[in-house]
Amino acid sequence: MDIQLKERVIIIKGAGEQATGIACRLYRANFRRILMLETSYPLAVRRQVSFCEAVHENKMTVEGIEAVRVADESELEAVWAAARIAVLVDPEGKAIHRRRPDILIDATVAKQNLGLSLADAPLVIALGPGFTAGVDCHVVIETNRGHNLGRLITAGTAEANTGIPGNIGGYTSERVLRATADGILTAEKKIGDLVHKGEIIGRIGKAEITANIDGILRGLIRPGSGVTKGLKIGDVDPRGEACYCNTISEKARALGGAVLEALLSTYNR
Repeated sequence: MDIQLKERVIIIKGAGEQATGIACRLYRANFRRILMLETSYPLAVRRQVSFCEAVHENKMTVEGIEAVRVADESELEAVWAAARIAVLVDPEGKAIHRRRPDILIDATVAKQNLGLSLADAPLVIALGPGFTAGVDCHVVIETNRGHNLGRLITAGTAEANTGIPGNIGGYTSERVLRATADGILTAEKKIGDLVHKGEIIGRIGKAEITANIDGILRGLIRPGSGVTKGLKIGDVDPRGEACYCNTISEKARALGGAVLEALLSTYNR
């Protein structure tokens, strides 16, 4: 790969599961100048494979790739020189305008445009619905599971949000755990535990959160987090493979490959 291409600065908005899958794929393709922007208290469900955990723990390793929290942009060069990914608390994206990245990727999957602009970088990529390619960004990537997952859209929008979780092992909504009340989450199970239908996973005050199906607790937000009723707080995987808790999902890998395709097709013309 051409040295100039390797040296391009990439900023990723978000450092959750999908954003982490993208960062790992780019890192393995030798893009090492990656900065991820996060909120001050991210609520990732699949914490074992989300670089946003570096906000809480100062560093996070996913599939052998390490991300570290930086206090400000003055630390970036040292982090990149050490072959690590940088995570910065910057929910407003101020670093985008200060750093002027070569590539900007909105991987928050917020399902709406919260301020992304074509003028933000020479190549602006957005994941999922809420963006129009050619208006808000250069490329939109389809995030809906199915035939078009990972498709690059250079004019128009991604499929509308269905509100239905992807099918895993024959289950959709049943595998998702949601807050049963407003309050603070306490957990009785941890990620990687085998759980059974009806078993208590945790509580919010006196309100119980129980598993709807048998499987492995693949994801759970941090115990002690404040939640609102209906918020997605966990994920039970009916396939029963504990190793899936610590590895990037097929969806995140597909989205990472799509971002890499968009990047290379732009700069390798």
